[in-house]
Amino acid sequence: MKLITALIATMLLAACASYSGSGLKPGVANLEQVQALMGQPAMRWQDADGSVQLAYPRGPYGYHTYMVKIGSDGRLQSIENVLEDSTFRRIVPGLSKEEVLRLLGPPNESRSVYNKARNELAWEWRFRDAFNEPARYVVLFDASAGTVRSAMVLREYMERSFFMR
Repeated sequence: MKLITALIATMLLAACASYSGSGLKPGVANLEQVQALMGQPAMRWQDADGSVQLAYPRGPYGYHTYMVKIGSDGRLQSIENVLEDSTFRRIVPGLSKEEVLRLLGPPNESRSVYNKARNELAWEWRFRDAFNEPARYVVLFDASAGTVRSAMVLREYMERSFFMR
């Protein structure tokens, strides 16, 4: 029984590490180790200085998107969950879709919609708010210009209560 418990605990720890990359050490791990643990990224950007940025969204049912930065030396610089207030504050009117993708990673495509009457595109990310409650961050784009008009947070409990009426 102890062996089974230890095996289950080890599997859970490995699953957590692969989800967030928590077992990877900045300055030590390289791109191959990141991908071996976290899998293939949903998006990848190559910067002019030779560094690389990788996006690991854990939705649509997860609450995180991890941005991994690999330096020009090929070593891990950082891993951070970007679905939080400090990143959301950087989403301002006028940003392009590409700039939003670089900040937040890919949106939940099943909940992203186009409103023809307003000529507006809505992208959505699921996250946990400051009270650790499920919420959705929505960015509204002017569909013609491809730039941010506004953004908002929708609490999931509000969404459920609205549809239950």
